[in-house]
This record gives sequence, structure tokens and C-alpha cells, in this order.
Amino acid sequence: MRLLFLAVLRRHTGNAVTAERVRDHLEAAGHVCILKDASDLENSSEIAKLIEAESLEAALALHLYRGGRLLRGHGIPFGIIFGGTDLNEDVNHGEKKEVMGKVLEEARFAVAFTESMKEMAQTQWVDPVFTREVGARVKRAAGVRLIREMPQGDLHAALKNCFAVVNSSVSEGMSAAILEAMDLEVPVLARNIPGNAAVVKHEVTGLLFSDPQEFVQLAKRLVSDPALEREIVANGREYVRARHSWQAERCTYQNLIRTLEGSIQD
Repeated sequence: MRLLFLAVLRRHTGNAVTAERVRDHLEAAGHVCILKDASDLENSSEIAKLIEAESLEAALALHLYRGGRLLRGHGIPFGIIFGGTDLNEDVNHGEKKEVMGKVLEEARFAVAFTESMKEMAQTQWVDPVFTREVGARVKRAAGVRLIREMPQGDLHAALKNCFAVVNSSVSEGMSAAILEAMDLEVPVLARNIPGNAAVVKHEVTGLLFSDPQEFVQLAKRLVSDPALEREIVANGREYVRARHSWQAERCTYQNLIRTLEGSIQD
């Protein structure tokens, strides 16, 4: 495959060294990798001419803004390698952050060198299109606030001060938020989907709703019925401690790993 690789190639910099190393990896696999300095290619037309002249089939960019923005809209698949400046500096500039989000929408993959870089990227971008839609709707909704991610301890403290936790997901495997709320003795209202219904028994460990109207009805009922609230809280706490115990989970995984050890010995 013939690849275009964009990076900022100032001599003796970390970016230049990384780009050369990655190119060596790709060429060792039999690909043709044309490495270009992104600083020398400042507009889309230059990239288009290069793609056509070199018969390039795909592309890679080191640095989401400096390199990635030049690859948008050319009709060839591309991937991105995060650079430190992307996540430490450029995300603080509104226009650059918006451009980087659009790059990620088109990219086929993104590479982060460390777990902390991956977590920072996920915090800034999980799903850019959906994030923008949610943000726009929240701005139009009276009495609704959008709060960014927070450390688990802070989140739990906030949950304890809430009247209830609502899970409105349309798809769930097993909602950790629901289990955390039950363990913290906070009532749960959850959309009636299979993943939620597997852990929330209606009117026993929580309340399940199927549409906005039913949600409003159940929320009003919960507010006006302290006995129901107390029963749901008690049952939810007992369910979590009986069925999702941290100690039991630890033992289960340890036992499962022992079966793998036995297979190796056999």
C-alpha cells in the first residue's frame, strides 16, 4: 500500500524521531510510506495534488491538528497518532478543538501512546457528533445542567445529595451507574430495556419507564410516596450486596484464572 505520512519534522524533535520510527515499522511490512512535513503543506489543494501525483491509497498523521486537519475530505482512509500538544494545548483553543473533533469523525483509528493520553482524549471527544447534539439540547432545556466527567469520589458525593438517579440509555449491558446508585442508597429510575431490566425489578429495586410520559408519572409518584422510596432503596442496597459484591467478584475472577493455570499445567 502507498501511504502518505504527515508529521511536523523539525530536526531532533520528539515528533521527528517518532515519525521516522513509525515509518520504519510500516516499510518493514512492505508498504511505501511517503513522509512529509506538515508545516510545508498548509492547504488542502497541495495534499490533493500530492495524493494524485503519488497514487496514494491511505494516510497517517502524527498530531491531530497540525497533520490531521490536512487529511480531511480527500476520500482516502486515514488514521491519527495523538501528539502531546493536541491534548495539552490545542484542546484549550475552541476553534482548534472543534477542528480536531471533526478530524476524529473521519479517522478510521486513533493511537495514544499512554493510558493517560487515551483517557484525556476520551474525555475531550467519546463521540463528537453526539456530544454536540446533547450540548445543544441541554442549552434549550430549562433546569438541566451538563456536568463534565469527575473523579469517582466526587461523583459518589454528588449522587448522595440527589433525590434519584435516572438511566435513560437506549442500550445497556450492565449499568455501573445503576449499581452504584443502589449501593449508595439512591432510588433509580431507568428506561425499560433488557440491560436495565436485568438489574432493576420494577417497584422492587427501582422503577422502569418506557416513554417520557411514564417517566414523569413515576417520578411524581416517587416524590409523593416516601414509603415506596424507602422500600426501593432498601431492596436495591440488598440486591447489590447479594448479587454484585466486590468480594464475590474478586473471588470469582481469581478462581477463573486458576482454571487457566490448570489448563497450562495439563
